[in-house]
Amino acid sequence: MEEQRKKDMQYSKHVTVLVPAGLLSPDKVETINAVARKYNLTWYVTTAQNIRLLGASEENLEEIKEALTRLGLTLKGPGKFPKPKVCVGVPYCNLGLVDTFALADKIWSRFGGRTGVKPKFKIAISGCPATCAGSMLVDIGIIATRSGFDVYAGGKGGPVPKVGKRIARGLTEQEVVDLVGEIADYHASKTEKKQRMAKLVDEPDFPGRTRTP
Repeated sequence: MEEQRKKDMQYSKHVTVLVPAGLLSPDKVETINAVARKYNLTWYVTTAQNIRLLGASEENLEEIKEALTRLGLTLKGPGKFPKPKVCVGVPYCNLGLVDTFALADKIWSRFGGRTGVKPKFKIAISGCPATCAGSMLVDIGIIATRSGFDVYAGGKGGPVPKVGKRIARGLTEQEVVDLVGEIADYHASKTEKKQRMAKLVDEPDFPGRTRTP
C-alpha cells in the first residue's frame, strides 16, 4: 500500500489550462487532447470552467507546460488576473438578458494581461437574476437585470459561505468593467500576500456606486 501511495504521489502533478468564458473551439479541444494523449493525462473540467490535466509527474511537468504554451494556450499560474466564470446568457438561455460571453471577453481583454495580482479573488457573471454562475458567492459578482448590471462583492464559498454585498446597481457594461478594475486595484493596495474580498468589502472606502435607472 505504501508503494502504491508513493507511485500515486509521483503522478499527482497537474496543469490547468485557462478557458476564457468556458468556451473551447474544436481545434483547441484537439490541441489539448493531443498533449493529454502523448503524456497519458486525464481531463478534469473545473468548477471555474478551466481544463485541469491530471497525472503529470515531476519529470514531465515542465515539458507538458512548454508543449501547451507553444500551442498558444494560457496556463493558470501565480500572479495572474482571475478569469471570469460565466453562465451562457443571450442568445443561448431564454432567461438571459445580456451576452455574458461578450462582457467576460471585455473584462479579460482589459485585465487578463496583468501580472503580480495578489490572491485570492474570483469573478462571476450571471446573465439574469437567477445567478446560475453563482455570482453572489464570489469576490466580485456581476448580475444582469432589466435595469442594468448589479455588482456584488465579498461573497465566498468554503466551510463558512457568505453572500456578497451589493455595492453597485443599474450600471452600464462599461461602468461594470471600470468598477472591476477599481476593485482589483483596491484589493492590491490593501493586501500584502493573500486576502479574500470579504475582509475588505465593509471598509468605508471600498469601491462602489449606484445609478438611478
